[in-house]
Amino acid sequence: MATVEQLRERINLRLEESFMGISEQVADLVPEDLVELLNQLKLIEAATVLLMLPVPRGIELMDQPTMTRRGAILEKLDPTRAAMILEGLSADERTDIIQQMGLTERRRVLSKVSNEVKTELEHLLSYEEHTAGGIMTTEFVRLDPAMTVSDALRHIRSVAREKESIYACYVLDPANGHLLGAVSLRDLVMAEMDQPIIKVMRPKPVTVHADDDQESVAQKIAKYNLLAVPVLERDGSVVGFVTVDDVIDVMIEEQTEDILRMAGVEPGALDKPYFDNPILRVVRKRIGWLLFLFVAGTLTSKVLHAFESELASVVALTFFVPLLIGTGGNAGAQTVMTVIRSLSLGEIGVKHAWRVALRESTTGLLVGLLIGCVAFGQAYWVTHDWHLAVTIATTILVICVWSTTVGSLVPIAAHRFGVDPAVLSAPLITTLVDATGLLIYLTIAKIILDQI
Repeated sequence: MATVEQLRERINLRLEESFMGISEQVADLVPEDLVELLNQLKLIEAATVLLMLPVPRGIELMDQPTMTRRGAILEKLDPTRAAMILEGLSADERTDIIQQMGLTERRRVLSKVSNEVKTELEHLLSYEEHTAGGIMTTEFVRLDPAMTVSDALRHIRSVAREKESIYACYVLDPANGHLLGAVSLRDLVMAEMDQPIIKVMRPKPVTVHADDDQESVAQKIAKYNLLAVPVLERDGSVVGFVTVDDVIDVMIEEQTEDILRMAGVEPGALDKPYFDNPILRVVRKRIGWLLFLFVAGTLTSKVLHAFESELASVVALTFFVPLLIGTGGNAGAQTVMTVIRSLSLGEIGVKHAWRVALRESTTGLLVGLLIGCVAFGQAYWVTHDWHLAVTIATTILVICVWSTTVGSLVPIAAHRFGVDPAVLSAPLITTLVDATGLLIYLTIAKIILDQI
């Protein structure tokens, strides 16, 4: 049997005979390997391979968490076949794929799905993309409070094939759809058959609202170690639930965005495979931050110009500029990343701002003392001037305290005003600390060296 790499090379040849026998060979691949192959192919090639496979196999592949470009691939298929694949997926997966499609292609596919699926999709698409409603599925097991355990198990067995998950079931008030309690399949299996369901369920389970941000939903599922969490509308009725596998996708997406922003790259720059991203698009995603940081970096030039005479009289001061501002930038970047992580995990909030600032400034003080001792020895060894060595050591101490304090407060301030803390990324903090650190350095040098 051909390997994934051999199949990819055959398909990439784009010769008529290269597709002969491909369908038989890819049919033998396990889903994970076949997804790897499709992810490496161009869109039209991936769609061609998918077209060769039976619809159930296509559904299985589109349901794989590692499958990329799902919406773009389905756009290349006949709308009827794309609709058949969509109908075989869970509600949340269908919604996610439809959101990836262009408006024209979306309308073409929606015109081919059943009225029931179309109505459900339109309902789910009405929620904001990055909310609990936007990632939830409506295919959950509803139980009646009048049921016994035996009735509940029989009901679950009858609807299991239609539901995405049967491990978490919800007991709803038949009058208004309000949530009365939650019960797991494990709880039901371990309970007595004639026991009322209301005696087995857990009343007042953890819930989220449909307009809650997806990141807060992920945090809640992680905090309470849940397999799923029910989603409520404003009137208290249950409209769906979010599963732990949906949360994993959310966490990957959020972490990717944070990493990109910390690097000064707009989210969306890596939403396609590396070689599928046009160079002009990559430039557009990067240029904004680079221009901003370049302009902000001119502050450093202004500071150097203001202290031109001091630098001319003590040339040795310039030897240590890269060392000092680099240390301050690194210390600030470490603090920023630590604080952003803690904010994301909900370990700290705006109310902890001054405690965080005090903790980080203390850390900066201790780090500055330790590095300052090393800096004093290094400066004296290079210049044999103990006045200059004291200047360097003092500057290191002050810069470490300053950069860690700024690095702790800026992300919290951003969070307070509704700005993603990751936007105020390490490059921005580094640029800010570079300019202010240079000002601190030359000011301290002027005070100490002018007294000689």
